[in-house]
Amino acid sequence: MSNETQSAKTRWLLLSPALFILSIAAAGPLLIVLVYSFLTAGDYGGVVWDFSTDAWFNVFAEKDFFDDTIGFSDAHLSIFWRSVKLSLMTTIVALLVGFPTAYFIATRPESQRNAWMLLIMVPFWTNLLIRTFAVMEIIRNEGVINSVLIKIGLISEPIQMLYTEFAVTLGMFYVFLPLMVLPVYASMERMDFSLVEAAYDLYASRWRVLKRVIFPLVKPGVVAGSILVFIPSLGAYVTPRVLGGGKQLMLGNLIELQYGQGRNWPLGAALSITLLAIVMVALIFYVRAAGDEETSHG
Repeated sequence: MSNETQSAKTRWLLLSPALFILSIAAAGPLLIVLVYSFLTAGDYGGVVWDFSTDAWFNVFAEKDFFDDTIGFSDAHLSIFWRSVKLSLMTTIVALLVGFPTAYFIATRPESQRNAWMLLIMVPFWTNLLIRTFAVMEIIRNEGVINSVLIKIGLISEPIQMLYTEFAVTLGMFYVFLPLMVLPVYASMERMDFSLVEAAYDLYASRWRVLKRVIFPLVKPGVVAGSILVFIPSLGAYVTPRVLGGGKQLMLGNLIELQYGQGRNWPLGAALSITLLAIVMVALIFYVRAAGDEETSHG
């Protein structure tokens, strides 16, 4: 037996405990959820072990109670659309704020960069629920923004910001912003800024330097940050629940509703697998984009 074959067997032997744990802890629950999605809902929660595809049918369609006609499930589709829309909006806003923030930190002297990164990370160490309530305190009718605007005379009555899509997007942006800044900053820190100086020496405008020099070099960090923001935003539960007030449901809230008040575990399982499929599509996009970027740079 060659040394290479022996080394490969040794690596697989060492990896086998971790692979076994991952199979039990990750693949096992997913398999249970998948099986539940093809069962019949119990009367008081749980499942009845009778094969049924009703849950998958009800994900996107519904049957009229009176004449049994089949149509699209407007409620579910609107929640799907809201989840994707707000997640994209959160990602775009996080990129618009995170990109210049990362650029600012990357262009500071090395002795100052750790301090600036610490300021970015400190809110990330705080409990998610506390950060969400902090945003609520700022935008509620008696909150900081409305109180200041009323005091200086710009408005006569509070602006309704809480329990709106704006509130949910703002909350998710604040919560997930560090996930955008970190990978973009990591790409910028490795960037050769002499290329930027060379572009300015050749009389390139600021916009052209950003578009043709900086952005192509940090594109892997931008793609990674966008995925890291989009995926947790898509499955967010706490922020839409608190800042949306039950009026701006997203996929995470809909899934919890089926397992809780709805007592329809198969439908909740089917929705969970659907959410997983959307996340997988986003991950495939990231892998392909990262692969294309590596290929283009040889």
